[in-house]
Amino acid sequence: MLAATSQRQERYMHIAGVQTVLPVHRYEQAEITEAFSRLTDCDEELLRRFHEATGVRGRNLALPLADYAKLDSFARANDAFVEVALDLGEQAMIGALEKAGVAPEKVDHLLFCSTTGLATPSLDAGLAQRAGLRPDVKRVPVFGLGCAAGAAGLARLHDYLRGWPDHVAMLVCVELCSLTIQRDDTSIANLVASGLFGDGAAAVVATGRGRGPEVVATRSKLYPGTGHLMGWEVSDHGFRIVLDADLTDFVQQVLAGDIRAFLADYGLTPEQVATWVCHPGGPKVIEKIVATLGLPPRALEVTWRSLRDHGNLSSVSVLHVLQETRGKSGAPAVLMALGPGFSAELLLLHW
Repeated sequence: MLAATSQRQERYMHIAGVQTVLPVHRYEQAEITEAFSRLTDCDEELLRRFHEATGVRGRNLALPLADYAKLDSFARANDAFVEVALDLGEQAMIGALEKAGVAPEKVDHLLFCSTTGLATPSLDAGLAQRAGLRPDVKRVPVFGLGCAAGAAGLARLHDYLRGWPDHVAMLVCVELCSLTIQRDDTSIANLVASGLFGDGAAAVVATGRGRGPEVVATRSKLYPGTGHLMGWEVSDHGFRIVLDADLTDFVQQVLAGDIRAFLADYGLTPEQVATWVCHPGGPKVIEKIVATLGLPPRALEVTWRSLRDHGNLSSVSVLHVLQETRGKSGAPAVLMALGPGFSAELLLLHW
């Protein structure tokens, strides 16, 4: 149960509509492995072992596979990012608004998150115009939260709507991870990333009053001295992946305790949580979450399916899992994602 009656008197955010959009270029993992090995001169058999270990069977990519050979500079890759991101983001926004039954001109606040490309004006300016939002919409573009941005974005919408419960707020995440490909990087981190990450966009419409799952509480956790675990290094050819081998061990050490502490503040234990909406960071991370929290084997079934069918979509993934999840009515749920910093974003929902 949610502990105190006074907690139920708080202003909550309602998730009125969620829409994920994937690029039309769909490939099986073996096709991507073969193409990447040609681009990088990596040993195909070695690459295949890394790619198979991710558990990903197929992914949707921003471009046709043959076009990745043309991305010979960061400028070309970023131009492709802007073009595709605007198209996918627009589709996601329109879909989420339709699901929520909200007209575009009713949106008061737009939060945009991405960590795989750059633009000024930020892409939310173009997206707001494409989707028909008002010229006075409040825009906040965010870069650098990585995989945590989907959950963090929901939490920031919650903050906004507690102050403006009669408003409508919108989150848009676009990640085109494949466009960050580094041909000269044969590190284990890059080989794993080339088999793990996919492309997509997602949008969420949220209201202070209305229907849909309620966001009851949020918590952000930043772990000092762990910036080396995950992120980007900016090179002459763009974003080079940082993915430390110690990441999964660190997750095992700290995450379960922080989740239990968060839930305890609301009179709950992990055993009382009916639904888990988790970002599919990778098979080892998912396994650590299940093991350290003692969750039933099927608790993260939607997370596993999202990883298998689409790969890790960075900030988009947790929103895709949210879209595909059917929570138990009247029961608590936890939505969570991990990202650079190293950081964790936790949300307590009431379905």
